[in-house]
Amino acid sequence: MEKSIFFERLQHERDKFENLLNRVGFSRQLTMKGVSGNLSIKDLLADVLSREQFIADRLSEITNGDSYAPSTSFTSLENFQKRNGYPDYESNLLEKDKPNHMVVYKFKNIGMDDIVEQELATYLSILDLFQQLTHNQCLDHDLFHRIAEHTYKPYRRTSAEINRWLKKIASESK
Repeated sequence: MEKSIFFERLQHERDKFENLLNRVGFSRQLTMKGVSGNLSIKDLLADVLSREQFIADRLSEITNGDSYAPSTSFTSLENFQKRNGYPDYESNLLEKDKPNHMVVYKFKNIGMDDIVEQELATYLSILDLFQQLTHNQCLDHDLFHRIAEHTYKPYRRTSAEINRWLKKIASESK
């Protein structure tokens, strides 16, 4: 895949995600529990943020010539999360497709505006770091796949949960 095509796809997926969040609108709905189990849109956005932080840090390591290896023991998995503030999403020891309860707890007392601000800054960092990398670096580190796994695939999962919830509350209000 070409970098420019991937970049456009990432931007397109991001636009769809932002449009949905804008459509949801006011703050009360964003913090209402029940969007996905007992989670709110705020909780789901915190999960998206942590996944973006994960890949932004991996991209930064690549641009700086550092290396990363996924956690292979539960002790190293726990230490990774303590050190970085988010799970090692590429470890085979972690269930990847569900929001991490430690992330939700970490952001529990952080306001929605702060989460949105951090998430946007992290996303912009991903774009900037991605632009700095060569096409060969993207191929060498499987970055088209990895970035998708930590950005627009979570956007899609979160959007599906939000849309399901919006349909549910719309049918309940009739």
